[in-house]
Amino acid sequence: MKRIPVTLRLLAAGYCTHSEYLTIRGGSFRSSRFPAGFACIGHPELGPILFDTGYSERFYTETKRFPYSLYARVTPVFFRPEESAASQLLKLGIEADEVRHIVLSHFHADHLGGLRDFPNATFHYLQKAYDAVKLRKGFAAVRAAFLPGLLPADFELRSRPFDEKQTVRLPDGYPFARGLDVFGDGSIIAVDLPGHADGQIGLLVATESHDYLLCADAVWSSKAYRENRPPHPLAGLIMANRSEFRDSFRRLRLLHEKFPQVRIVPSHCTEPWTSYVKDGVAL
Repeated sequence: MKRIPVTLRLLAAGYCTHSEYLTIRGGSFRSSRFPAGFACIGHPELGPILFDTGYSERFYTETKRFPYSLYARVTPVFFRPEESAASQLLKLGIEADEVRHIVLSHFHADHLGGLRDFPNATFHYLQKAYDAVKLRKGFAAVRAAFLPGLLPADFELRSRPFDEKQTVRLPDGYPFARGLDVFGDGSIIAVDLPGHADGQIGLLVATESHDYLLCADAVWSSKAYRENRPPHPLAGLIMANRSEFRDSFRRLRLLHEKFPQVRIVPSHCTEPWTSYVKDGVAL
């Protein structure tokens, strides 16, 4: 599989709190922080590409009215304006209108909260993921952790769902059914990681030094896959498909066991930032 090296920055836009025991077997009952992680991938020709966006101030606006207010009550969110994806990129010298591509792992509010801040971006995702939420309103949307008002009004016009015929051969032994070449150049490969949400994907990218799997919410922490500690059964209540989640969890375990050199990055875990990042850049 041809790979084009990229640069990778791991960032977060706000965080939510939950009891750890829901996210990992044997976890603490104490409230824990779960950062709303996103990534900025530096492509040599396409420029900055975002993988998700984390929260934005619009989360608070969209959850003021019932029934969307239920989302904020169940999931306490903490966010400051300077933490938005657009604000953080600006500090790095990247204007919001310079971002031409955003890849979405899935359509939960903590992953797409900042989409409206990027007026020139094309949105890339698995069609199944959008189909699962696009008609949901009210309680049905809240049940899917989806806030329709976070999507730009021209979202569909600016969308380019993955070409599911554009598959690539993954390295022998990789435990994924397929790889989708997002931009057709081998730089960013999407792999299926459903269960937490319908159509959820992760991204395989390579820097000059290491291979990474940005695994979104297939697990909530690195120690979960490393120590084989899946979420508490109650977490199944917020999953789209429990059996698919278990299968995705198993695949992450296999990748870690067979290819420990691949750096797995869950969206809500701080460990990768302390282990893999130097001066803001993933090595």
